[in-house]
Amino acid sequence: MIDVLVCDDQVIVCEGLTRILSSDPEIRVVGVAHDGAEALAKAVELRPHLVLMDLKMPGVNGILATRKLRQQMPTTPVLVLTTYDDDEWVFDALQSGAAGYLLKDTPPRDLIAAIKGTASGKAFLDPTVAGKILTDYQKRPAAASKPTQFRITDRERELLRLLASGLSNGEIAQQLFLSEGTVRNYTSELFKKLGVSDRTQAVVIALRHGLVSLGDI
Repeated sequence: MIDVLVCDDQVIVCEGLTRILSSDPEIRVVGVAHDGAEALAKAVELRPHLVLMDLKMPGVNGILATRKLRQQMPTTPVLVLTTYDDDEWVFDALQSGAAGYLLKDTPPRDLIAAIKGTASGKAFLDPTVAGKILTDYQKRPAAASKPTQFRITDRERELLRLLASGLSNGEIAQQLFLSEGTVRNYTSELFKKLGVSDRTQAVVIALRHGLVSLGDI
């Protein structure tokens, strides 16, 4: 069972999300919050497996709440679900430690799949968001002209591609004919090289610097 805390300032949205998520027998909505401060307090109290976070809210917004939540509860992933796909919101959310970024027009079945995948360690980016990351990268020719900035091996590049496609460690292990422990070790070393702490940040860096293509998402 995946315990989820829903955070959105609109009551009707919270009620709708609760109904959608509760329709799946593997997901349980354990609480609802209407601003970032309440989300932080309830996350500490309820210890959910995942927080579904809106961004633009009164008081403590979702960006700040995500950052504080990741500091206080680093093992609890935050999946952003918002109407905003502006560059500023996207990059601030990912830099604050969000494990994924979805828009509110995401079909219910895809939202449920994203919650299950995020809870198991996968990264989910709305295609529009992934496109913005790639566009941002393309506007930075200086960064793109530094191929030695990240000295990664061919195996690590393949690992990045599989991470970007959303595969779990077990699925990657099958693809590369390795043990899950070895995949975890490779992933840890790759994160160190990229200067990131999770899959989503790794995918963002990989897209920005041309280490993987948008077609790998």
